[in-house]
Order: sequence, then structure tokens, then C-alpha cells
Amino acid sequence: MFDIQNPVTLTGVVTVFEWTNPHSYIEIDVAEGSGSKHWTIELGSTSILQRGGWKFSTIKKGDKITAVVGPLRSGEPGSLLVRVTLPDGRVLGNGGGATGIGGGVPPPSAPTPQR
Repeated sequence: MFDIQNPVTLTGVVTVFEWTNPHSYIEIDVAEGSGSKHWTIELGSTSILQRGGWKFSTIKKGDKITAVVGPLRSGEPGSLLVRVTLPDGRVLGNGGGATGIGGGVPPPSAPTPQR
């Protein structure tokens, strides 16, 4: 469903942060040309996110964030979070493990394409 092998970087303004189970979601508007594109970013469950340093108040409507995501293979503007850089500079992953999807923050590698 998600193209984890070809992550992209999205920078945008948060419109919604849903702290819900079984998955949390961030919705952002990403500038594109003279307008913007609305993206939905799927995260893990709240219990997994809490182990990785998240709180229900970590992200707020209006925050500008940069997220590295695995986009939907369909090309629609949806994705799975790899890591996010918050307005205060903190970097959080998609959970509490050591590395990768569903676990801590993977080390940055080659630059990812901007969308």
C-alpha cells in the first residue's frame, strides 16, 4: 500500500492531528504551485507513539512540519510516516523501536524528493 522504499519529504501546515487508535493521523496542506495539496499521513497507535516520545499535544493545528513519508503507491496524497521534524526542531519517528517504520527515527540517508 505504501512505497516505503521511495520516501518523499513533505513540508506543510497541519490542519488536523488525530490522536486516535488504532492509528493516529496528521493532515497537512503542502504548497504546490500557486495552491496547495492536502495530504494525510498515517502513524502508529497512540501507545506505540508514546513510547517514541509523542503526546496528544505534540502537534497542533497551524504548526509547520516537515515529514519524511512512504507515499501511497496509488499516487493519491496519502502516506505512512517515517519521521517528522517539529516546529521546535525535535525529530520523532513512527513509534518506539530501534529504527525504521514502526520504530524510532531512522538515520537520514540520501535526500528524498520534495513534493
